[in-house]
Amino acid sequence: MSLLTDLARGADLETRRLFLTRLARSALGVGATAAFGPAAIARALAQDPAAPVPLGRATAKQVIYLFLRGGMSHLDTLDPKPGKSTQGPVEAIRSRADGVLLGQYFPQLAGQMDKACIVSSMSSRQGAHPQAQYLMRTSFELRGTIQHPSLGAWCHRLAGRRNPTLPGHVLIGGGADMPSAGFFPPEFQALPIGNAQDGLQNARLPKGVDDDRFQRRLQRLAELDAAFAARHPQRDVAAYERAYAEAVRLMRSKDLAAFDVGLEQAALRQAYGETPFGAGCLLARRLVEHGVRYVEVVSDGWDTHADNFDRLADLTPAIDQGLAALLADLDGRGLLRETLVVLATEFGRTPDIDQDQGRNHYPKAFSCLLAGGGVRGGQRHGRTDAEGREVVSEPVSIQDFNATIAHALGLPLDHVVMSPSGRPFKVADKGAPITSLFA
Repeated sequence: MSLLTDLARGADLETRRLFLTRLARSALGVGATAAFGPAAIARALAQDPAAPVPLGRATAKQVIYLFLRGGMSHLDTLDPKPGKSTQGPVEAIRSRADGVLLGQYFPQLAGQMDKACIVSSMSSRQGAHPQAQYLMRTSFELRGTIQHPSLGAWCHRLAGRRNPTLPGHVLIGGGADMPSAGFFPPEFQALPIGNAQDGLQNARLPKGVDDDRFQRRLQRLAELDAAFAARHPQRDVAAYERAYAEAVRLMRSKDLAAFDVGLEQAALRQAYGETPFGAGCLLARRLVEHGVRYVEVVSDGWDTHADNFDRLADLTPAIDQGLAALLADLDGRGLLRETLVVLATEFGRTPDIDQDQGRNHYPKAFSCLLAGGGVRGGQRHGRTDAEGREVVSEPVSIQDFNATIAHALGLPLDHVVMSPSGRPFKVADKGAPITSLFA
């Protein structure tokens, strides 16, 4: 039953009793009428999250979102400034895209740059990790009064699932602090995978439990759920019941094999790199190939306040190898045009190098990358000045960047969803997509 709990809550293993208790006290909003008011709740609940939303014309059908948590240095990776003091000891290397240079840490990615676009003019006003990461993944400022849905949850809700058996949103390597469903119903919570090499844990019946015994347990659980739902007839209760049913369906489906990277040939696993990030990229490819709409892979450790260059020498090989292999593999399988690949981070690092050979937080200018999904490769959008300090052309806010991802998928940027408190929200807030990036 642990998988069922995992899918329903997106958290660690819980006993059913604790699970039901927590549902009643918090997740299901028991007593929420007093907190928000019946009129606001009525407006929010009037929306059917399962109702189809008309999508625009788009090339991308799914997203692989690679998040480097901690703040990747733009000067040392995607926006080098050769010959300037801010560059430090890092050399710039040519790429397969004319005029697009990369830092020396990305030699394999350089060979795939004809497929990718670097957005060099990212800018934000959030320089603290929790606030900046939250903004990057939700398009909204962090508030204590509301939890906003992540972009993956928006994609799941507005575009729906491609494969009804598999989750609409999977998070690989992220922690419990990563924004997910927010104020959306729990059915839009991401399915967490701790380590891609381990696949989906607890997806098999435990030793000593045959199918008949499992069926009896499910029947007993259904009776408990029915009694609970009778006392608390709310939409989220039904959503959790659906999560249980979907978990069982996945356990019995051939699509469960999508989570097993061990089924890939050894040579391909080696091409991606047998690291957590490389395996995450390979698992992401398997999942989108099986119809998962939005897959995130998280890499930690990019907060390089000290020993920036030595740290990058340790961190970047897995990213370089995994991302380059992912782009080549998707392209070779004919999946790149319908798969938008995103490499993102919450902010850049300071152009000035401190006495500990580190770089500090720098939201004023940083870089992200987009590939596939209709994006025209081999280009750089926007510019920073000669030392990488200021955005000097085509500035892109985080909301604009997220609106561009939504645009690639054909999500309706003007579609309003009401929160349980009766407030209106849009997928990328007030962001405007960078339509010039698309072929």
